Amino acid sequence: MTHKFLPLSIARRYLFAHKSQNAINIISAISALGVLVATAAIVIVLSVFNGLNGLVSTLFGTFDPDLRVEAAHGKAFEADSLLRDAIASCQGVACFSDVIEENALVRYGKRQVPVTVMGVGPTYNSVTNIDSITVEGCFAPDRCLLGDALAGQLSVSSVSFNPNIVLYAPKRVGKINMSRPETSFVERVERVGGVFAVQQAEYDATRILAPVDSVRLLFDYSQLDVTSFAIRVDSAASPKDVARELQSVLPDGLVVKDKWQQHESFFKMMEVEKLMAFAILLFIALIAAFNIIGSMSMLIFEKKESISVLRSIGADESLVTKVFLYEGWLLSVGGAVIGLLLGVALTLAQQRWGVVGFGGDDAYIIDAYPVELWLSDVVIVFFAVVALAALAAWYPVKVIVRKYYRSA
Repeated sequence: MTHKFLPLSIARRYLFAHKSQNAINIISAISALGVLVATAAIVIVLSVFNGLNGLVSTLFGTFDPDLRVEAAHGKAFEADSLLRDAIASCQGVACFSDVIEENALVRYGKRQVPVTVMGVGPTYNSVTNIDSITVEGCFAPDRCLLGDALAGQLSVSSVSFNPNIVLYAPKRVGKINMSRPETSFVERVERVGGVFAVQQAEYDATRILAPVDSVRLLFDYSQLDVTSFAIRVDSAASPKDVARELQSVLPDGLVVKDKWQQHESFFKMMEVEKLMAFAILLFIALIAAFNIIGSMSMLIFEKKESISVLRSIGADESLVTKVFLYEGWLLSVGGAVIGLLLGVALTLAQQRWGVVGFGGDDAYIIDAYPVELWLSDVVIVFFAVVALAALAAWYPVKVIVRKYYRSA
C-alpha cells in the first residue's frame, strides 16, 4: 500500500477495532447518529418547502396567465393596434386577452362586500386554465365568475338561474355631491354565470371576473385602455425566452412578468423561510457534530500507545494527525451519507405513496403532505454537514495528537 493511502487504511482499522472502554463505542455511535438524524431532517424539511412551493405555484398557475404585460409605473395604459400587433406577432405567443383590474363594491340582496373586479376579454378562458377551476356554471363572455368564498359571503347559493349582482365604483371625474353621495358612484348590474375555486383566499374571497367592456364602462375607461395583458405561451416555447423577446419589442414603460414575478413577494418569502429553516437545522447539525469532539478525544486517548508505536517506526507528526483526522471524517461522512440516504428514501416514499396524510375526508385540496426532492438540496446538505463535522473533528485532533506525539 502506498504512503498516500496508509493514513486512511490505519484510520479505518482504528475506527472499527475493538476498544478497551465500551463507552468509546457508545459515544462514537451517538456522534454518528446525531449527524445522521440532523442530515435526514434537513433533507426532509427542505423537500417539504419545495413541495409547498410547487403546490402553491400550481394553484396560482390555474388562474394566472403564463405572462402578463403591465405598466412599470401607474396603472392603466393605452393599448393601440400597434401594441396589439407587436404582442400577437411575437414568436411563442399563443393568445392574449385584455384585462382591467380595479377595486369596487359588490351587492347581492342586502349583502355588500369590497372586491377586486377583473374585466377580461372573451378569450380569457383560452389564456388561463379558468375552466379547470370553475366548480359551478361556466365561463361566458357576457357573464361574471365569482370566487367560491365570495359567493358564500354574498349568499349566492346557485348560479343556475343567473342571479344579478350590482357593482359600484366611484366616478373618476367630478366632485362628490355631499347632499346626494350616491350620485358619485357608477352602478352596473351584471349576471353571474359561474363560481371558481383556486383554493387561495387571495382569489376566492375577493375576485370577480367580469366582461371587460362592462368593466370599462364601470370605471370610465376608454375602449383602448387596459391595466394589463394576459398572455398564454405556446406549449413548445419557453416562457422565459418569450418574455425576453416580448420585452424587446414593447415600448418603454411596459414590463413583462412571468408567473414567479407576478407573485414575487410571496415566493421570495417562501425562499427566505426555506433558508431560515436550513440555517436552524444546520445549527442543530453543528451541535450534533460537536459530539465528535468528545468522541475523537477518547479515541485518541485510547490509541495514545499506538501513536508511540507509529512514531517509533518512522511516522512523522503529519502522518499521525492524518490518521485521526481521517478517522473523524469517516465517522462524520458515514453519518452524513446514511442520513442523506434515509432522508431521500423517506422523501421519495412520501412523494410516491403519500405515507403521511391529512386527517379527514375531502377536507383538504390534497391527501398528503406535499414534498419535492431537489438534487441541488441533497448536494448542498451533504457538503454543508460534512464540512461542519470535519471542522469539529479537526481541532481536537490537531491539539491532542500534537500533545501525545511530542510526549511519546
